[in-house]
Amino acid sequence: MTELEKYYNKFNEEKRLSTRHGRVEFLTSMKYIKDYLAEFDKPRILDVGAGTGRYSVQLANEGYDVTAVELVKYNLGILKKKGSTVKAYQGNAMKLKRFADQTFDLTLLFGPMYHLGSFEDRVKALREAERVTKPGGVILVAYIMNDYSVLTYGFVENHIKECMDAGMLSDDFHIQSLPDELYHRVRLEDIETINAATGLKRIKIIAADGPANYMRPVLNAMDEETFELFLQYHLATCERPDLMGASAHTVDILRRGMEII
Repeated sequence: MTELEKYYNKFNEEKRLSTRHGRVEFLTSMKYIKDYLAEFDKPRILDVGAGTGRYSVQLANEGYDVTAVELVKYNLGILKKKGSTVKAYQGNAMKLKRFADQTFDLTLLFGPMYHLGSFEDRVKALREAERVTKPGGVILVAYIMNDYSVLTYGFVENHIKECMDAGMLSDDFHIQSLPDELYHRVRLEDIETINAATGLKRIKIIAADGPANYMRPVLNAMDEETFELFLQYHLATCERPDLMGASAHTVDILRRGMEII
């Protein structure tokens, strides 16, 4: 069993996305997923790194044709037990050989980029997503952001000195991920470099949760009306470039070129 499998055998992703801060991320991502699904007639969706199926099962329950791929057997088992119409398989984001070229209208890559440590592996995963997406289709790619982790784990949780001493941060506080780390963080310029290695064109990039992760106790204390106002604020600001890099998560929304490969 890999360290990633051991981790997800204990980590409750389902619960995370049902918390107040998790709901911000989920509802924001779903809004943009729905926006782009509206472009297609009877769209086919692929959810790569589907976890326990929070997105894929919801979309299937709304009547969409959804296929899911998940690396961790434990997560896949939870997904399958939900009894949805999702076609779920175990698989690796870098090797989607099960699927023919240009099969799906919309592809989600919401987990793999968190855990793929090398530039080469991230490019492989993005190229595979591109390969199985139809010309003109849309790919949504989620990342964990560098500065959120520096501020929270580094300063709020007071690990900053040990991280500097261990060489985990550059002089300008760019995280230098070690090969055996489970999570890997990026800056906006890192995402640009990954995209440059493919033929994908960005439609837009969004801050999936914006300040929500920094405000967990505040969000939890809000009454529902105030929380709804916070959601309105977040959706009104989540595309602003000046707020992007400090979000915990971003979603890069890309268009597959119309050329035939």
